[in-house]
Amino acid sequence: MPFLKLTGKEPLNKILDRMAQKNGMRHTIYLTNGDKYTGEWLNDKKHGKGTEVYKKTGAIYDGEWKYGKRNGFGTFSVKLPGSEEYTKVYSGGWKNNKKDGNGTYFYSESVYYEGEWCNGKRSGWGRMYYENGDIYEGEWLENNHNGQGILWLAGGHRYEGTWKDGKKHGPGKFFFPDKGQLYEGVWAQDIAKCGILLDSGRKEASKPTTYPIPKVYLEDVHSVLMEAQNCLKDNASLGD
Repeated sequence: MPFLKLTGKEPLNKILDRMAQKNGMRHTIYLTNGDKYTGEWLNDKKHGKGTEVYKKTGAIYDGEWKYGKRNGFGTFSVKLPGSEEYTKVYSGGWKNNKKDGNGTYFYSESVYYEGEWCNGKRSGWGRMYYENGDIYEGEWLENNHNGQGILWLAGGHRYEGTWKDGKKHGPGKFFFPDKGQLYEGVWAQDIAKCGILLDSGRKEASKPTTYPIPKVYLEDVHSVLMEAQNCLKDNASLGD
């Protein structure tokens, strides 16, 4: 049986393949799906800092990459309808192409979330600003209020307590600043089950409406007194 002699040299096909791979900083490269990428590469994969423009949607990702995936800090922007201008949708941490870590997501100009993300969903601590003026600050789990949190209602009322699956669930407090009252109790699936209503913050409460009662005066005090005395005398004589 013949013996193969190992020379210690790398096969030519592997050398050529390695030489053909993209490494380091490159100018804009057009990918097979029509997207274009400008940035750093490692072993033919997007790695480091770079910007990708997605042909299908026109969206842009500008930030860090790791072995071909969005990973690290980055900003994702989309085109405004009927315009060539862009608006920022998300800015923050990424992991394996999904939002992960701390970041801010803009649903619209007035509706946005700032806080922690995990696997592309709001999870951890975060603050959400809603269209109607409500603000929630507290714990999240898979895009829902979950754990301890405070909901400030646009009208001034607020709830502080426990949440589960986006609903008030467990012990909590509901404040009525306009009435100077506090309801403290237990909730289940957004419904107050049992508790007590207390007076709280009366100094901050709005003053009740008062209606002045006019004073009553006697026109002739002496005449009224004489009339009363005569009535007493008449009643006494009838008794005799």
